Amino acid sequence: MSEKNTKQPLTRWVEFFNGAKAIFPLEVGAIPFGIIFGALAVTSGLSPAGTMSMSLFVFAGASQFIAAGLIASGTGIFLIIATTFIVNLRHVLYSATLAPYVKNLPQKWLIPLGFWLTDEAFVVTIQRYQEKDTSPHKHWFFFGAAIFMYINWAAFTFVGIKAGQSIKDPASWGLDFAMIVTFIGMLIPMIKSKSIILAVVSAAVSSVLFNNLPYQMGLFLAAIIGITAGVIGQSIWPSAQEDETNE
Repeated sequence: MSEKNTKQPLTRWVEFFNGAKAIFPLEVGAIPFGIIFGALAVTSGLSPAGTMSMSLFVFAGASQFIAAGLIASGTGIFLIIATTFIVNLRHVLYSATLAPYVKNLPQKWLIPLGFWLTDEAFVVTIQRYQEKDTSPHKHWFFFGAAIFMYINWAAFTFVGIKAGQSIKDPASWGLDFAMIVTFIGMLIPMIKSKSIILAVVSAAVSSVLFNNLPYQMGLFLAAIIGITAGVIGQSIWPSAQEDETNE
C-alpha cells in the first residue's frame, strides 16, 4: 500500500489554519483596498458607523466602493441595489462551481460560508477542493480562508476610516494598484486549459470594449461573454471533470 493511501486525513483545525495560510498573500493585497474604502467612504459623506457597518454586514469590496459613491451622489436606492447586484453576479458563478463540493453540508455551514465567499476565498478554496485527497474537512479550509479575509477587511476598513478623518484626498495615495495586482495573481494560476484561456481573453477584451457603459454593465457583459466563450471552448477541447464531492 502506498504512503499516499495510508496517510491520515487532515484534522479540522489543520485544514482551518491551512486555509488561513493559503489566503494570507491575498490578504496582503487587500489591505490597501480596505484602507482606501474606509477613507473614501467617510470623505464622501458616509458616517464612520455606516462605513464600518457596510464592511461588517455587506462584505463585498467592489460593490461597497460603488455603493458608497452612489450614496454620496444621492442616487436612488433602487439603482444602488440594481448596480451592486450586477457587480456581484460573479458570486453566482463561484457558488455554482463550489456547489458539488459543499452540497452535503448542513445549512449552519452553507449560510455563513455563502456570506463570507469572496474572490480570494473562492480561488484558494476551489484549489483545495480539487486536490485528490479524500479529507472530509475541506470545508474547514474554506472556513479558515474566509473568516481571516473577513477579519482583515473589517480591520483595515477601520484603519481607513481613521485615516480618512484626518487625511484629505486618500485616492491620491496610489494604493489602488495593489488590488489589481492581487486579482492578476489570483487569475494566473487558474489558467490551465485552452477553454480557460479563451474565456479569459474574451472577458478581458469585452471589459475594455464595454468599459464606458453605465452602472458597471460592461463588467456584467464581459462576464457573460467570458462564460459563453469558456463553455464553447470546453465543447471544443473537453477535459476530464472532477468528480470529488464533499461529505
